[in-house]
Amino acid sequence: MNALRLSLPLAFAASAIAQVATPQPDSAPTFTVPASALSRHVTVIAYGDQRFHDPNDPRNASIADPRMRLALVKRIAEEHPDAVQMSGDVPYKGTDPADYATFAAETAPWRDAHLRVYPALGNHEFSGGEAEGLKNWWAAFPELKGRRYYSVLLGDRLSLIQLDSLSDLKPNSPQLIWLSQQLAALPASVDFVLISLHHPPVADIQTHLEVDHNPRPNEIALRDFLSGMAPSFHAAIVVTAGHIHNYERSVVDGVTYLVSGGGGAHPYFVERTPTDLYQDPNFPVFHYIRFELGEKELKATMFKVEDPTAPVLVWQEKDFFTIPKK
Repeated sequence: MNALRLSLPLAFAASAIAQVATPQPDSAPTFTVPASALSRHVTVIAYGDQRFHDPNDPRNASIADPRMRLALVKRIAEEHPDAVQMSGDVPYKGTDPADYATFAAETAPWRDAHLRVYPALGNHEFSGGEAEGLKNWWAAFPELKGRRYYSVLLGDRLSLIQLDSLSDLKPNSPQLIWLSQQLAALPASVDFVLISLHHPPVADIQTHLEVDHNPRPNEIALRDFLSGMAPSFHAAIVVTAGHIHNYERSVVDGVTYLVSGGGGAHPYFVERTPTDLYQDPNFPVFHYIRFELGEKELKATMFKVEDPTAPVLVWQEKDFFTIPKK
């Protein structure tokens, strides 16, 4: 079995030996973590858009809030989840090794907690050039070398799938064919599939601010694919994306879609539409989502910093919902 513990010259692996996945058929999970290695109450944390970068850069007001980024890292370490899904924009500039060095330094609490960390590629991973960005990405996460998307069988009941929204997701594309094969081959024991990618397939359509962050045809194609297969699929599907630096929740054709871009990046105001199941106007929304696997459902809680300017930060449970096992 392959237990992926990602590293940056920092080894998140400690309680288990990290192994690089061996070549497998496209239908097989890229990595597996046996149920015996997981907690009694399995939890997964999802969030995105951290933009790890020099905390002393005077431009940080428009890049990211270093205090919020560190607070989230510390809080997640304290949660000690069985896995962390990161939906992209881990560095601010993917061609700058210094940003990955900041990631290494600021995520020391994750190393200490021996967390399993599964990142997805975002547009900032390619900021400055795709070839150099991928080179630095694979240097930071050597277990992923040669892969832009991958899957993790987390115990018997959870599947994690990290997609690359900078690559084609339209019908007959290699990535969508791979995804189709992965889902078709999932064991019957899997009750929930947690898909993570950077650009959102579903989001509140903006007409004034950040209109260039509305869902694109590439990710809409993924939404349409999932809408077609989800009703007859044996597991429930949750899709978490970033790119929009806020939080949103929608359900389309039985698939739950979340926007979780509150990992520290400069926040974006969102005009909420009626289909958004989260209507709280409070802003900004620095947050993470915790999924807890129950016997008959997946419980999800969004935790948010109440006031980012307060001397002592207070965490609020701002959204809670359950997804029943099929």
